[in-house]
Amino acid sequence: MKVTLIQTQLHWEDRQKNLTHFDHLISSVNEQTDLIVLPEMFTTGFSMNPEKVAEEAQGEGLAWLKQKAKEINAVITGSMAVKEDGKYYNRLFWVEASGAFKTYDKRHLFRMAKEDQHYTAGDKRIIGEINEWKVCPLVCYDLRFPVWSRNRFQEADDTDAERSRSGSEQEAVGSWDYDVLMYVANWPEVRSYPWKQLLIARAIENQCYVVGVNRIGNDGNGFGHSGDSVVLNPRGEVISMTKANEESIETIELDRNYLDVFRKNFPVGLDADDFKV
Repeated sequence: MKVTLIQTQLHWEDRQKNLTHFDHLISSVNEQTDLIVLPEMFTTGFSMNPEKVAEEAQGEGLAWLKQKAKEINAVITGSMAVKEDGKYYNRLFWVEASGAFKTYDKRHLFRMAKEDQHYTAGDKRIIGEINEWKVCPLVCYDLRFPVWSRNRFQEADDTDAERSRSGSEQEAVGSWDYDVLMYVANWPEVRSYPWKQLLIARAIENQCYVVGVNRIGNDGNGFGHSGDSVVLNPRGEVISMTKANEESIETIELDRNYLDVFRKNFPVGLDADDFKV
């Protein structure tokens, strides 16, 4: 599966400028891709003025995403401020080329910016599917909460037969919740070190690829963002080359065979604690 990361600055609280900007960036993607990832609140920046910037759930932003997904024949994803039933949400849209879509409302709202006072938290994860890959998309501050990000391994029905094998012969037979964990973000540069380390931790503990896409530049509150967008393999190793503080469009191919062999040879899922939110 090929994943395209778009790391760029955002125009503060200006939907039209941002959509035009991303039109240009997406048109410059010159190779086939399966998934394009945009930053958190890519139409406005991380604004705490939802009364001003939020759009209807079935509004212009979703229509634009559907159009782009169809044009590029790929899934496109990112979050926006939306209004629905009198409430505001930091909502991630997962939009397929067919026009079908799923939504995820950010669960962990960043109280230090008073996000919890302006937006309503979600309570359900989604899993997007591309060919044989399963992708779990989350949003920014969710990164700090490993239980919510947890990749559970479900053993197959022949569990007893598998467990009767010796430890050296035993392998995980079953399925994982997802293969790729993805975060879209407006993560300030002042906390770039935790961003980098937590992404590595999520990859290692969940035995999956991790994709983190963050913005660059200053927002309307004067907070700087260095981007540090990245793709990590299941060992937590960096396999992308996106540079900090630079606008970048990078397409990375994820290796399914590498993931399957790694999970088979090191089946930590068999020993995982059984708990969930």
